[in-house]
Amino acid sequence: MCGIVGFIGQANCNVQEVLIKGLEKLEYRGYDSAGIFISDQKGNAQLFKTQGPIAKLKEIVNFDSEASVGIGHTRWATHGAASTENAHPHQSNTRRFTLIHNGVIENYQELKVKYLPDIRLKSQTDTEVIVALIEKFVLEDNMQTKDAFKKTLSLIHGSYAFALMDIENPQVLYAAKSKSPLLIGIGDDFNVIASDAMATIEATNEYLEIEDGEIITLTRESVMLERLDGSIVKRDSYQAEIDHNDLDKGTYPYYMIKEIDEQPAVIRRNIQAYQNEAGEWDLDLPMLEAIRKSDRLYILACGTSYHAGLIGKVLFEELAGIATEVHLASEFAYHPPLLSEKPFFIFISQSGETADSRQALVKVKQLAYPTLTITNVKGSTLSRESDYTLLLNAGPEIAVASTKAYTAQITILAILANRIADNDKIDLGHELSISAHAIESVLSQKEKLQTWVQSSLKKSRNAFYIGRYVDYYVALEAALKLKEISYIQTEAFASGELKHGTIALIEEGTPVIAIMTDESTAANTRGNIEEVKARGALNMVISMKKLFKEQDDFVIEDVHALLTPLVTAVVGQLIAYFATLDRELDVDKPRNLAKSVTVE
Repeated sequence: MCGIVGFIGQANCNVQEVLIKGLEKLEYRGYDSAGIFISDQKGNAQLFKTQGPIAKLKEIVNFDSEASVGIGHTRWATHGAASTENAHPHQSNTRRFTLIHNGVIENYQELKVKYLPDIRLKSQTDTEVIVALIEKFVLEDNMQTKDAFKKTLSLIHGSYAFALMDIENPQVLYAAKSKSPLLIGIGDDFNVIASDAMATIEATNEYLEIEDGEIITLTRESVMLERLDGSIVKRDSYQAEIDHNDLDKGTYPYYMIKEIDEQPAVIRRNIQAYQNEAGEWDLDLPMLEAIRKSDRLYILACGTSYHAGLIGKVLFEELAGIATEVHLASEFAYHPPLLSEKPFFIFISQSGETADSRQALVKVKQLAYPTLTITNVKGSTLSRESDYTLLLNAGPEIAVASTKAYTAQITILAILANRIADNDKIDLGHELSISAHAIESVLSQKEKLQTWVQSSLKKSRNAFYIGRYVDYYVALEAALKLKEISYIQTEAFASGELKHGTIALIEEGTPVIAIMTDESTAANTRGNIEEVKARGALNMVISMKKLFKEQDDFVIEDVHALLTPLVTAVVGQLIAYFATLDRELDVDKPRNLAKSVTVE
């Protein structure tokens, strides 16, 4: 959610272009308004912001103005509606100070009442309260800008990533973070800040991590990190490993379909990444020992990652014989269940910045339990703060609807479960390779799926997915994909539960998509299919080859029973993709949603 880009460099270095390109790279995070603020070295400044897409912002930006420093922002509305007035950047009353902000300030109303009773604000945002506070401390308490910034930070409760400009000192850019992502990019006679390295990767691949509670002072030649108590922080930079080609759609019309097509390669990449030259799974031994010493695994995640966690539960229990629970991070953070004596916690997050998961991680760390994060982003907050990390190696995922990250999560969970078991129940590398090949077979049949979607979902307002065991867990993910990008009201149910209430919703023409790969319950699921068919449902049956019958609509190649979600999930992704195309909606950027959910 929301995106920050900042740049400070030499005179007339086309800051506007850098900021706009950076914001475009952050569009995947989700936003409803955007803006930039620029200044030359003499303090001649301009503000441009608007409700709507960055394309609309580009129409009003003056790209000919000389500028050496600037900040840009994409906003996903939390406080106040999506409007130009509420768009960032926000300015103080005198316009001396300009601020952009990701996160949520929980006590902004209290700060407003206590410190700003006579200040008239122009927006409904928490951010404008913060920039007004900074100005108050400078003008009324005669504080220096950085000191006023520090004092304001000390009063805040909540999450934030800030970038601040003082027009009386345009050679300096200030930043700070707590619970929201922010990075410093190191350049040659320039420096940048960004929510995500991909926003500025064309300018530099050298970055510095910022930890919570730190404040940053940037000039074009220097970077200073310090804590709020004034102590200086020294930290080595790192090279961001992002391939520029991963950030482009190439010949694809949307990122989502490109990322769907990349899934076989992602599985093979993880086989290579986690196997040594002898073909053995090479994972961190202290992590494996910590897991083996535990008496129960707790998987915490949100959304698609939660659905991957449900598959993980099956893998850990079936392969490794370890009892496993899966919890929504947003629920666990405030109402944790009774825990076992020796728990081990696994956090799953594509971005590694999910606010709900981090809140749960903070609670778990307070209890001193061991933790592992499975994420796609090296150096992300959850990765840094966990004891152990396993990377997804999926490459940047731009489309809001997760696809390749989900299959990568299942792949990593399978590798981990198999390695913990250490008994070679299955030849996992071989079985994963078969699964990758089966996905390629699905991808070669896109036209068949598109034809069914056009005939069955184009005018439908509602749809259902049904399945049993792992197929039910995949149905949950497939239903989420369909509803989040096509806006078709879609629900998933365990097939056996239809008779316990859900079948009342089935009427003539209702699309019901059945997933069937579990041999032990296939006959039962076929009975459920007939039940909804008798009530007028428009069925689509997805079955595995060895369970296939002539009336089935789509067949997947035979794969190991525990790895079928890798393949059936891709069918659901394609159904969602084609349904969205038919409705002429934006596949990559569905309404109201954000890729990286950095607020609770």
